[in-house]
Amino acid sequence: MHKRIPAFVVVLFLLAACKSTQKNAATPAFDPYHYTITKKVEAVNAAVVSAHPLASKAGIAVLKMGGNAVDAAIATQLALAVVYPNAGNIGGGGFMVARLSNGETIALDYREMAPAAAHRDMYLDEKGTANTQKSQLGHLSSGVPGTVAGLFAAHRYAKLPFEKLIQPAIELAEKGFIITASEARSLNNLQADLKKYNSVMPVFVRENPWKENDTLVQKDLANTLRRIREKGAAGFYEGETARLILEEMKRGNGLISGQDLQQYKAKSRAPHVFDYKGYKIVGMPMPSSGGLLLNQMMKMIENRDIAGMGFHSLGAVQLMTEVERRAYADRAEYMGDADYYDVPVKMLSNENYLRNRMKNYDPAIATPSTVIKPGELLRPESEETTHLSVIDKEGNAVSVTTTLNNSYGSRTVVGGAGFFLNDEMDDFSIKPGVPNMYGAVGGEANAIKAGKRMLSSMTPTLVLKDNKPYIVVGTPGGTTIPTQVFQTLVNILEFNMSTEDAVYKPKFHHQWLPDEVMTEKGFPPAVKEAMQKMGYSFSKERSGIGRTECIKVLPDGTFEAVADNRGDDAAEGY
Repeated sequence: MHKRIPAFVVVLFLLAACKSTQKNAATPAFDPYHYTITKKVEAVNAAVVSAHPLASKAGIAVLKMGGNAVDAAIATQLALAVVYPNAGNIGGGGFMVARLSNGETIALDYREMAPAAAHRDMYLDEKGTANTQKSQLGHLSSGVPGTVAGLFAAHRYAKLPFEKLIQPAIELAEKGFIITASEARSLNNLQADLKKYNSVMPVFVRENPWKENDTLVQKDLANTLRRIREKGAAGFYEGETARLILEEMKRGNGLISGQDLQQYKAKSRAPHVFDYKGYKIVGMPMPSSGGLLLNQMMKMIENRDIAGMGFHSLGAVQLMTEVERRAYADRAEYMGDADYYDVPVKMLSNENYLRNRMKNYDPAIATPSTVIKPGELLRPESEETTHLSVIDKEGNAVSVTTTLNNSYGSRTVVGGAGFFLNDEMDDFSIKPGVPNMYGAVGGEANAIKAGKRMLSSMTPTLVLKDNKPYIVVGTPGGTTIPTQVFQTLVNILEFNMSTEDAVYKPKFHHQWLPDEVMTEKGFPPAVKEAMQKMGYSFSKERSGIGRTECIKVLPDGTFEAVADNRGDDAAEGY
């Protein structure tokens, strides 16, 4: 950013931070009015990669104060809730996978859940037709938010007081920050929906178009964050903030109740862990499909010489496409919230089962999705997301993916509280066979039920080498998330690519239905043409798929952090 701001404004910002009423408050060690975007850093002590440079700087600031990677992950998420409102959030939910310095691996589930008043057919009209408008926009599309509960559940593994971790976010909301050109475009494109789905106009609405270097100030959000600082999770799920949420629900005929808010709990789960050629891969279990899908896809290529085929070769792309569509067929049939549905995880990840899934694979032709059905078991058993990766020299590695589902979620801001609510109810199967906004279909396993958590594609992932952190990775992108993590890992582990190339090179995606291959700009035309002759259909080329944030530990123990070049993502380290 290059806009000249008078020196006294910066001084006032820092003085305001110093005069905070909180004894333990942290003064942001960065300037929100002048900052640059760094795509790659090499660091000795710690590294943070996230969707926004100011959020990455907030994470590094608490690390320099003596915090660990968990402290940094919490501070980064809170800052993202301010500086990246289209996906960073306190009105949504997410997952955290971590490997702690003592060798313990953990998985925290703070996914949104269906309100108590939700029911299976709530988005169907009297004729049984699904109304995706209601599941994707406005008050009725929101699940009970989980992010704040998740942050406090994670804090037990942190070192610093929570007040220090939330203070940078409070200052950024209260005093404002300079927005980027892409943020200005995004807010300008949102104006009509904001006016349609909000009864109390939020600060994001303005008569004159937003432009690069404008300052975004969010005082209502700052007050909400202060209540969380002062009262903990109860500062969100009870009291004034809860009252504001309930009033918003009443104005828009939403379903979230006070009891829903008070009863929400983040859940500790056993990570989904599997081996791949000597590496231990640690992912998120249900209700995230990401860990299991990654397991299936990696294992279906493990006994094939994909490294010998080469990056973006016809053979490698065709094999990975076929693997992806088989995994996603299983997703549609078998995956959901394991607390409510008996997901056959052991069978779906069984190596014999996965070998059988590849029996009808033909390297010469496309296997149509009408032929590829969900696998036969031997026994019954969302796109605007944001990801951050953190590592420290103590051996803590944290991978976090959070979401509002669609960009800016339900497009509804809680009046007086300043944050967007999610539209995560659309991630349920609102009717068997009816695709959600990402084209994913589902059935009974992911049907709506009160208290249930909707199936997710989020795939926060760690790769351990010799049982120590080696890769910390994840991405936003709705249903494209697992395939992008899959391809990034194959790029590094099989094709021996640099971290930058593994992240930046064009990606592709197939999710069984719709039966088409999605590609990015720059995907090899010759490979596309050859695959079309083999029977593959291609969707319209995408300008970008996902925004991968990756940290790799180098042989000398230093960290290489790479932020995706598909957005304003930034890497920081020291």
